[in-house]
Amino acid sequence: MEVLQYRGRTITPTDLATLRALIAANPAMSRRALSVAVCVAWHWTQPNGTPCDVICRGLLLWLHRGGHLVLPPPQWTTSKAWRPRTSAVPVLIDTTPIETTLRALGPLTFHQVRRTPDERLFNSLLAQHHYLGYQQPVGEHLKYLVVAGDRPVACVAWGSAPGVLGPRDRFIGWSAAARRRHIRLLAYNPRFLILPWVRVPHLASHVLGRMAARLSRDWQQIYAHPIYWLETFIDPLRFRGTCYRAANWITLGRTTGRGHRAPTKRPTRPIKDVLGYPLRPDFRAQLGVTQ
Repeated sequence: MEVLQYRGRTITPTDLATLRALIAANPAMSRRALSVAVCVAWHWTQPNGTPCDVICRGLLLWLHRGGHLVLPPPQWTTSKAWRPRTSAVPVLIDTTPIETTLRALGPLTFHQVRRTPDERLFNSLLAQHHYLGYQQPVGEHLKYLVVAGDRPVACVAWGSAPGVLGPRDRFIGWSAAARRRHIRLLAYNPRFLILPWVRVPHLASHVLGRMAARLSRDWQQIYAHPIYWLETFIDPLRFRGTCYRAANWITLGRTTGRGHRAPTKRPTRPIKDVLGYPLRPDFRAQLGVTQ
């Protein structure tokens, strides 16, 4: 008998029977409403109590495409291929150069701006001034606008960590099962921007140190679980990662360049350095590593 697994979750024949019965009993239900109903039936929630309906929709579509069940027709379609949002409306702000020392810059304020009026400004600054532009994160994520006085000086984004990452996984030393259970306790830094008109020595490493001191607490407040490990990628053809190393991040190795679920073993994208930062001395134990 074929064993079905989706993102580490085993789908049993009983599960399939439950799903088919739910669909048959609610033929007019939308796919989104169906995923919410499945989450309720399975008590499938995030640690903060929010239903895992996005993951559930992915599971239902995967089962549908595999011929294991038949979903109701989608209620909304488009001829355009789906792409994550990569644009943001420009926002004009003061770009007068800031050239000073870290001490003279004064106190920095860290604003978590996701789902606040300042999120538009954060998105715009990344879209206009980061070499990778802006891309809306998927999954758990937080966005920080760093302000000196009344002027933004930096943007820092954090999101869910990649599921499999060889250099990191070898350094942590966890099993595949432990990784699947604890991957949510890692945070990935996809964007870090010091605004181009801000020239303050040591500002970047200072911001990273401040972030490491507060991120787990903020994550706990919003997602009801802590963070024990931070990670990022550095393109060695563009950057040396000096600010990360100055903030005591650890160089773990390099990516293969094959990307997520690459169909071949050939590099298809730039090879990058992998850097990590443990937030606690006992991070391995917290991530399920057994001695």
